[in-house]
Amino acid sequence: MTLSAKAWRSVPLGQIADVRLGKMLDKVKHLKGRRLPYLRNVNVRWGTVETDDLREMYFEDDELERYGLRAGDVLVCEGGEPGRASVWDGRLPGLKYQKAIHRVRFNEAFEPRLLVYQLEHIAKSGGLERRFTGSTIKHLTGEAFVQLPVLVPPLAEQRLLVGEIEKQLTRLEAGMVALRRVQANLKRYRAAVLKAACEGRLVPTEAELARKENRSYETGEQLLTRMLAERRRSWINGKYREPASADTRSLATLPDGWACVSIEQMIVEPLCNGVSIKGSDTPPGVRALRLSAMSDSGFDYSDARFLPLADEDVDDLWIRGGDFFIARGNGSLHLVGRGTEAQDPPRKTIFPDTMIRLRLCEDAQKTHWVSTVWPSRVVRAQIERKVKTTAGIYKIAQPQVAQIVIPLPPFAEQLRIVAEVERRLSVIDELQTVVMANLQRATRLRQSILERALSGRLISNDASPK
Repeated sequence: MTLSAKAWRSVPLGQIADVRLGKMLDKVKHLKGRRLPYLRNVNVRWGTVETDDLREMYFEDDELERYGLRAGDVLVCEGGEPGRASVWDGRLPGLKYQKAIHRVRFNEAFEPRLLVYQLEHIAKSGGLERRFTGSTIKHLTGEAFVQLPVLVPPLAEQRLLVGEIEKQLTRLEAGMVALRRVQANLKRYRAAVLKAACEGRLVPTEAELARKENRSYETGEQLLTRMLAERRRSWINGKYREPASADTRSLATLPDGWACVSIEQMIVEPLCNGVSIKGSDTPPGVRALRLSAMSDSGFDYSDARFLPLADEDVDDLWIRGGDFFIARGNGSLHLVGRGTEAQDPPRKTIFPDTMIRLRLCEDAQKTHWVSTVWPSRVVRAQIERKVKTTAGIYKIAQPQVAQIVIPLPPFAEQLRIVAEVERRLSVIDELQTVVMANLQRATRLRQSILERALSGRLISNDASPK
C-alpha cells in the first residue's frame, strides 16, 4: 500500500505564506542608512544559496525587517531562471535580499524544503512557463507566484516525504558526482593527448625511426621550405608578400626534425572574413552558414540562411572541403578562436563575417595537422593572449590569427600522429556519450522521484507516522 494524496490540500501559495520581493537596487537614490550585504538571484541555486560573492547596498532602519531573512525562508528567483529556489539556513545574520528574489515566509507550519522540491518538479517539467511574463527575459511576478497551487500534506507527512526524497536524491547525487568526475578526467585526458601530440610524445618520431632504419627523411624545416615554395606559386588575391618567420618563443623545445611554422606561412591566399548582410530563412538568395553551424568536427550545412546576393557577388567566398575556419568573436572566451575544417558542402555555400577562412597549402590539407592541433593548449594559449574585448564580446582579427605558431613535424610523422590522436579521441568520445546518457538518465530519475513523492507514491503506509 502507498500513502494516498487524496487527503492532501492544494491551495494557492499566498494562502499559506507571505510572499515579498526584495529591495530594488538604486545606486543614486538610496545612499542612506546602513551598508549591508544582500543576495541577488544569481546567488540562489537549486537547493543551495551561494554567499561567496555578496554585494552591498544601503538599508534604512525601517527596511531592516522588511528585507531581512530568517532561517526557513524560501528564496525564489523572480528572473534569470524564474522559480529556482532554496531554503535560507540563516548562516549570515543581517543578510538582506534584492528585488530579483521572492522571499516566501510561511504563516502556518510547513516544511520549507517541500516547497523547493515542488517548485523544482513544476519548473523542470515546464509547468511554470505559463505563469511567466516577458518574451525574451522571463519573470515570475508576485501576482502570478502567489496563485501557484501548492500541495499541503499533514505536517508529519511533509517531514516524512522530505526525509525520503532527500535519502533517495542523496544516493542519486552520489552517482552523478562520480559521473561528473569521469567527465572531468576525460577532459584532462583529451588535453593530455593533444599536448603529447604537440610535443612529439605520442608516436615514434621520424628522426628516431630514421636512425633505427639507417635512412634519411624529410625534416620539418625541409617540409616548411616546400610549403613556402607552394605558397609563392599558388598565391592569389593580392600582391605576394613573403611571410615573417615564426616566433619560436610560443613553443617549447621541439623534437629532432621538427620545425616551427606560423599560420601566415601555411596559407596560399590572404586570410578572409565572410560577408555580413541581413538574410532570410528561406530562398531566394545565396546560401550562407550561421556561426552556430560550426562544430569541432565540421559544419552543419543545414544551419544556414539566404542572402539577397547573386553568385557573382561572392565568387571568393564559396566554401571548399579542406578550408579551415576560425570563429572571430563570441561572448565566451573559450569559444572565440575555435576552429574547424570544412567538409565538402552538399550545395554551394558561403561563410559569414563571424568566421575567418584559412586556405592552407596542399600538404597541410592532406595531413589535417592544423585541425588536429588547433584545440590544443599550445594554440589556445596564444589565442587567449591575442583576443580583444569589446562590450563583453571577445574578438580575434586576421593579423593575430596569422601570427599563431604551431609545431611542424615531418609530413610522414604528421600522418601517424593524426591517426593516433583520432584513435584515442574516438575512445574518449564514446565514453563521453555513455557518461552523458547516464547523466540524462539521472536527471529523468530525479524528476521521477519528485513526481512519485508529490503524488503520494514514494513511501508506503508502513513508513507513515502513526
